[in-house]
Amino acid sequence: MKIYRTIISFLLVAAYSVQAATYIPVTTNNTCLLLKVNDKNRLEQTYFGPKIRNVEEMRIVDQQNFAAYTTFGTNHVFEAALRAIQADGNTSTELGYMNFSVQKKNDNIIYTTISLKDEYYDLFVDIHYNAYQQEDIIEQWVEIKNKQKKSVKLTNFASSDLSFNASKYYVSHFHGDWSNEMNISEQQLTEGIKIIDSKLGVRTTQFTHPAFILSLNQQAAENSGEIIGGTLAWPGNFQFSFEVDNMDKLRVLSGANPYASEYTLEKNEIFKTPSFLFTYSNKGTGKMTRNFHRWARKYGIKNGDKERAVLLNNWEATYFDFDEAKLTKIIDDAAKMGFELFLLDDGWFGNKYPRNNDNAGLGDWETNRKKLPNGIPYLINECHKRNIKFGIWLEPEMVNPKSELYEQHPDWVIAQPFRERVEQRNQLILDLSNPKVQEFVFNVIDKVLRENPGIDYVKWDANRYVYNSGSSYLSADKQTHLFFDYAKNLMLIMEKVRRKYPDVTFMACSGGGGRIDYGSMQYFDEYWISDNNDPIQRIFTQWGAQYFFPTIGLASHVSVSPNHISGRTSPLKYRFDIAMAAKLGMDLQPSQMTEKEYKFSQNAIKTYKEIRNTVLLGDLYRILSPYGHNRTVYMYVNENKSEAIVFNFLIRKEVYPKPPTIMLQGLDANKQYMLKEINKNPDDWSRFSKYEGKKFSGEYLMTVGLHFAMYDEYESLVIQLNEVE
Repeated sequence: MKIYRTIISFLLVAAYSVQAATYIPVTTNNTCLLLKVNDKNRLEQTYFGPKIRNVEEMRIVDQQNFAAYTTFGTNHVFEAALRAIQADGNTSTELGYMNFSVQKKNDNIIYTTISLKDEYYDLFVDIHYNAYQQEDIIEQWVEIKNKQKKSVKLTNFASSDLSFNASKYYVSHFHGDWSNEMNISEQQLTEGIKIIDSKLGVRTTQFTHPAFILSLNQQAAENSGEIIGGTLAWPGNFQFSFEVDNMDKLRVLSGANPYASEYTLEKNEIFKTPSFLFTYSNKGTGKMTRNFHRWARKYGIKNGDKERAVLLNNWEATYFDFDEAKLTKIIDDAAKMGFELFLLDDGWFGNKYPRNNDNAGLGDWETNRKKLPNGIPYLINECHKRNIKFGIWLEPEMVNPKSELYEQHPDWVIAQPFRERVEQRNQLILDLSNPKVQEFVFNVIDKVLRENPGIDYVKWDANRYVYNSGSSYLSADKQTHLFFDYAKNLMLIMEKVRRKYPDVTFMACSGGGGRIDYGSMQYFDEYWISDNNDPIQRIFTQWGAQYFFPTIGLASHVSVSPNHISGRTSPLKYRFDIAMAAKLGMDLQPSQMTEKEYKFSQNAIKTYKEIRNTVLLGDLYRILSPYGHNRTVYMYVNENKSEAIVFNFLIRKEVYPKPPTIMLQGLDANKQYMLKEINKNPDDWSRFSKYEGKKFSGEYLMTVGLHFAMYDEYESLVIQLNEVE
């Protein structure tokens, strides 16, 4: 039988080798990824860059080709996209081309599938591409199928394998920690390998974000240069591998992290990798960002074209110390101030083990009768009769050892036998590889929403990483499935929840920015990028987050001063301006404000409601970066270029300021715009007075620009431009 299969494989290869080369273009309006089947029946990447109008010209001269999906064990000596171990111990894989198909899903999406097969074993690999024409985004994922009687073990399983040939390579990525997320770092790649990854299991984006910016031939610039932006749509462990070889060629492997995650495929099982989204720009990182934002608003984030509510959260106002009367007062103040939603955070549940701190109660999702004797429906009614919405906090994947849930099901948590169960924030993680746990987690959300009709908003939190990565549900030979199965099953639960509750708004939170990824984003309307609301820190965090994530989902809150994390004191206007540059909310008690602060806040919320469509749905243009400048400037322009909002922030006091010229971007050169400063403190003298109320052409504003000084620490200035005749 083996001899027969070998002969058939040889004949298939011989048949393909005498055919003319097959070219498979994956194109958008402005981008082309060109794949080729060579004379040895191997799939190659022959080109990736600006769209080629006449693909036939690529046949004239042989291009420099790279393997399109590398495998381990043959003549490839670098990192491989796929490594599989057969039941007979063979560690090599050799994929031959079978066929491809192209389907036009609609006017904007072209779907391509390329089918490959190992030339001896019945291991099949399908590479899938969705090419989004207008947004210039390509989505790629891989399906690996085992059609043998015996199992196959996968040890490497990348979603994408891209190669580049340039004189220099620079990669930027986003890193940090709790309350210090999304810092940007750029470095030149030299011979060898650089890995950007997460091994945290849950809350995976807290330290490192699943996105990168690759710049060819020069350092990344905002409005010029060749840029490839990539991000993995996955809430689990991820890995990006950048390997510069002995010929100075770069290979980039992107996908779920194979670390401690060998995956066994039984007969007829299919392993589907997460989607990798990437775009090419020859106009710098600005165009890259706008490609991702436009794609995300249309296909990525839930309800990407819908208005977002301005909310007040009680967390920093009360923490766990609240009762019905205190919350009712906050709700009343919130409605009078102009908020549209009240969010009840942690601490509302648990009776045998009341949730009065983070030591107990997590997992026991019954309303605490002492704090809230009339239950959640009372608070919902208090909100709705004041014409504001009600939201609630949940952390369904977690449990405190001091809880009724843990007493009943100690085997439901992720843990290793014979090892101490290591807690973080006094809690453990429920094991989502277990179907009973999956059902429980779904039912937590379902039960709260069913029993309390009128909940409009859910903040879904997850406050720890995976330690002791073991499962009492998985068999001994499949313990390494845990990381992958947790993330996969989590997304299935998210999908099930959103299918049942499409009209409830959901926020993704994970100890701040621990679950900010394009995989989770498709099930959420908003994301909480950091627990740190300090405005200076927020300038940097929001700057980093917005390279890939659209502003419509980027929640940013005005909180108390001095800030509870940094201890820094800052003016209310400064705190409002940075929060208004995203999706506005508040984390403080209005009753603690002075009359002057209260009035300013009312007016700021009113102003925000007037500009939020442009801020949340407009195109982002970055003008001055907080990295290397003392002033940060960026702007949003609406779709028809009739309105723009420009945000200016000074970080440190300037004794002898040398104000930069602010060249605006994204306007219509032929339109006329009236300029005015908004969200002004009535007691402050405006540094923008020479431009106030005056009319300028888009050409003037983008060529000559604006020139005005800013002097003081924590000084901010917001400019509104409106089209006039």
